[in-house]
Amino acid sequence: MSSSQRSRSASPKPDPAIRTLVIAEKPSVARDLARVLSARTPGEGCVTGSGYAVTWAVGHLVTLQEPDEINPQWKRWRDVDLPILPTTIPLKVIPKTKSQYAIVKKWMLSPSIERIICATDAGREGELIFRYIYKMTGCHKPFDRLWISSMTDEAIQEGFARLRPGASCDPLYESARCRAEADWLVGMNGSRAYTLRYNVLLSIGRVQTPTLALLVRRRKAIDSFVPKPYWIVTADFGDYTGNYVDPETKEPRVWDAQKAKDVADDVRGKPARVESVDKSKKTELPPQLLDLTSLQREANRLLGLTAKQTLEVAQSLYERHKLITYPRTDSRHLTDDMMSKLPGAMRGAVEAFRELSPFVEPLISKPLPKSNRIFDASKVSDHHALLPTGKTTGFDKLTQAERGVYGIICKNLAAAFSPSHVYEQTRVTTISEGRAFASVGRVVIQNGWKAIYKRNENPPGEQTLPMLKVGDARTVRGVVVKEDKTKPPAPLTDSTLLAAMEHAGREIEDEALREAMRSGGLGTPATRAAIIERLIQVGYATRRNKTIVATDKGVRLIEVVPGVVVEPELTGKWEKALADIAAGRGSVERFREAARKMAAKLVQQARDARASVVFDAEEPQAKPAAHRSKARGRTE
Repeated sequence: MSSSQRSRSASPKPDPAIRTLVIAEKPSVARDLARVLSARTPGEGCVTGSGYAVTWAVGHLVTLQEPDEINPQWKRWRDVDLPILPTTIPLKVIPKTKSQYAIVKKWMLSPSIERIICATDAGREGELIFRYIYKMTGCHKPFDRLWISSMTDEAIQEGFARLRPGASCDPLYESARCRAEADWLVGMNGSRAYTLRYNVLLSIGRVQTPTLALLVRRRKAIDSFVPKPYWIVTADFGDYTGNYVDPETKEPRVWDAQKAKDVADDVRGKPARVESVDKSKKTELPPQLLDLTSLQREANRLLGLTAKQTLEVAQSLYERHKLITYPRTDSRHLTDDMMSKLPGAMRGAVEAFRELSPFVEPLISKPLPKSNRIFDASKVSDHHALLPTGKTTGFDKLTQAERGVYGIICKNLAAAFSPSHVYEQTRVTTISEGRAFASVGRVVIQNGWKAIYKRNENPPGEQTLPMLKVGDARTVRGVVVKEDKTKPPAPLTDSTLLAAMEHAGREIEDEALREAMRSGGLGTPATRAAIIERLIQVGYATRRNKTIVATDKGVRLIEVVPGVVVEPELTGKWEKALADIAAGRGSVERFREAARKMAAKLVQQARDARASVVFDAEEPQAKPAAHRSKARGRTE
C-alpha cells in the first residue's frame, strides 16, 4: 500500500450517524470504552459504531518544543544564550506517534463530529494529554469529561451517564500546564547551565534533584559512620529473662566492657526480686486503605518489586484484568457513596483468595463500620483509595507478580474493616544486688486484623512472660554478656526511598508549605517510580541488590547545586501553588513568573558555582544533541 493510500484509509469516512468522538489515553482503554458503547467496527486507529468514534492517544501525542525548535540559535549549548525564557513554549507533535495524531486530528476536525468526550486518564497528566491535542489541532468543538475510577463495564456506563462539562476541568488543565512549563524552564536552564559549568552532562529537576539529595545524605551517613561497641547483659531468672538497664543512660546498652562484666559477676547465682509489674492495654488500629505509594512500598517489602514494576503490574490489573480501581491515586480514603460498593469488592477478593473468607464473611453479614480513617471526602482528590472492583473471574490469567500485588490490595481491604489488634503489654523490673533488669512481654487479647497477615509472633525484644507479681522471688541462674556494635543507617530501598519522598518536608518551618508537602511530598504517586528510574538512568544512582545508592556523580552534583533545588521547600511551594490553581483560586501568571525567576536564578548560581568539584570525564559537552531529552529535566 502506498503512503497516499495509507493516508486515505486513515481518513474518517463521512458518516452522518457518527456525531460523538471519544478520545482515550491508550488503545486498550479505548477498546474497552468502545465495547461498552457498542462501537464494534474496527478502523485504523479507531473503533466506530452506534453513533460513536472512539480513538486514542498513545500517552502524549503532543509535547512542548525543544529550545532549538523555538529558536535555531539555541541548538548549541552556549552560556551566552542562558537563561532561555521564551514568552510562550509552543507545542509540537511527537514524531514517533505522528501517524496516530493525524488520525485523532482528522476525527476531531471531521464535519460529522459535533461533540467530543475527553476519556484520558482522570487526573492532571491525563487532562494535559487531551488538552495539548485539542489545542494543537485547533479544535473548538464542545467537549465533556469522562471521569471514572474503575474499568469495569458498570463503572464505564455510570461515567458516560454522568459526564462532566469540559470547562469544569479548566483549572486542572491550567495546573498541569503550569507544572509542565515550569519544569521545562527550570530543567532546561538548570541542566544546560550546570553542564556547561562542569563540562559533563548534568540533569537538574525540581523533584529529581531533591530526591537525589535523599540518596546522597544516606550514602554520606553510611560512609562516615564509625561503629561503636556496646554490651547487653541478660540475666536468666528461670522462666523469663531480663536485660540490665544502665541507671545513667536508662537503656539496656552498656558502653563499657568492664562495667558489663562487673554487672554479670555481681548478680550471677544471686537472689532476685520482682520490684514492679506494669500492665497496660494497647491497641493497634487496622491499616488504612492503600494509595499507589503505599502499595509500591508493600510490594517492594513483600514481593521485592521495584516501584516501577509495581506500577506496571497495577496498571495491568486496572486496564487489562479490570480487577482494581484506578491505581495512580494519591488518596487513602473513600467518599461516603462508596460504602454500597464495598461488599461486592470484598466478595470478589474472597473469590480470588479463599483464605480471606473467615475474615470477610463476618464483615459483609452486617453493615460495615464507618470510620473517618476510611471515609473522608475532604481527603479524596482525583480518585479514591485503591480497591478491588469485585470482579469474580479471570484470576487464572494473572502472572505471579499480578497475583501478588492483587493479594496485597485484597488483604488490605479486609484488614482495613477488621477489628483492631488488642494486647496487654507487661513491663517487669527485677532487682538483683541493686541492679535493675527489664523484661517486656505481651498477651494478645484480640488478634483482629493481624490474623489476616498471620502476624502472631512477639516483636523483637518481647517474650511470653509468666504470671508475675511484685515481691516474687527468683534466682539469677545464669548471665550472658553479648557484645555488639552500633549499626550504620540502612541503605535506601524502593520502599524506604518512596517513604522518604512521600514524607519529605516534614521539617519545613512554614506551616502552609509543610501542609502542602504532607499531602504531596516529592513528586506524586504517579511520577515517583519514574523519578527513581530516571536517577538510575542518568547515572546519579545505582541498584545494589535490593538497595538504591547514590553514585559519585550524584554526590558531586548535590555538592555543587544550590540549596533551593536540593531542599524540598521549592516543591512545597510549587505543589501548594499548583493545588491552588487546580482548585480555581491560584494565579497562573504569578506561578509562571516565579518559575521564570527560578530558572534565571539557577543559571546565575551555576555561573558562580565553585570550580573545585571535578566530575569524571564523560561524553564531551559539545555533543549534547543525543541527550537533550534526557538532560532537560522534564520529568519534574
